[in-house]
Amino acid sequence: MYDYMMITRAHIVGPGLLAFVIALAASPIAIPMLHKLKFGQNVRDDGPQSHLAKQGTPTMGGIIILLALAAGTIGFVGKFHDSLVVLLTTLGYGFVGFLDDFLKIKKHQSEGLKPWQKMLGQFLVTLAFGIYLFKFSDVGTSMYIPIMGKVIDTKWMFFPLMFLVMLGTVNGSNFTDGLDGLASTVTVVIALFFLVTAAGYNAETYPVITAMIGALLGFLCFNCYPAKIFMGDTGSLALGGFVASTAYMQRMPLIIVIVAFIYLIEVISVILQVGYFKKTGGKRLFKMAPIHHHFELSGWHETKVVAVFSIVTAVLCAVALLIL
Repeated sequence: MYDYMMITRAHIVGPGLLAFVIALAASPIAIPMLHKLKFGQNVRDDGPQSHLAKQGTPTMGGIIILLALAAGTIGFVGKFHDSLVVLLTTLGYGFVGFLDDFLKIKKHQSEGLKPWQKMLGQFLVTLAFGIYLFKFSDVGTSMYIPIMGKVIDTKWMFFPLMFLVMLGTVNGSNFTDGLDGLASTVTVVIALFFLVTAAGYNAETYPVITAMIGALLGFLCFNCYPAKIFMGDTGSLALGGFVASTAYMQRMPLIIVIVAFIYLIEVISVILQVGYFKKTGGKRLFKMAPIHHHFELSGWHETKVVAVFSIVTAVLCAVALLIL
């Protein structure tokens, strides 16, 4: 059992404030620098036509998020070891995204790493995290089942389920990053949920959660519509890794289905779109996938999609708290 007497307001608030200040200060420095290096976004021709105006907007802003997250967390990992594990896992997925972003810019196209290379990188980070949980952490193979209200031992199902949850969440976050401020705002709401539940499930995750909230809020000052910088896969893969690893450290990965429903529906919409397109010989189920583009092409402004998706996430987080 964690010693709650160790926790002070500084442990909870400090990492978030520090990360916020760093992200807020680093963004106006990074934006012209990325412009100068010609690290601009390559917008897909088959996407919404309104997005063509975003061509050249600096990307790889996820570096700012990760820098602020690391700076906000690192001073507290001596007492909060699980925060270090979440941080390293988040950085691991962020590194895979960084390689993808860098190759996109280098090749001047919308595809960086080959799909198998991107998946291999995610697989290795997931494996490393799983081995830590299995061999070195108090979490082990245990998992809280919300509806049943008890902790069970997943045993031989641990690794298959973990790969499904981790990779699904990471790629769901990746698909969600398609509108100005969407992935950032939705993830802030999810992180606030985990901040509340940390008291009951794993208080050692406090610093990394508050640092992520601060980093995202600072970044959002420049990433909200109209975005002056994009997070790229560097940020979007890292956010998914943060959500999934935090959920696992709190022994409740299944709650992701509820609190990160937006991630889930983004992935499902792509799967349904591709499957329906192949089965019907070219017909489309949605106007465009991921589903945020469907609403955009239905007449919703980007800011409305972001607001509605964030409200849905907040409501579902409230529902999850009731279940817990």
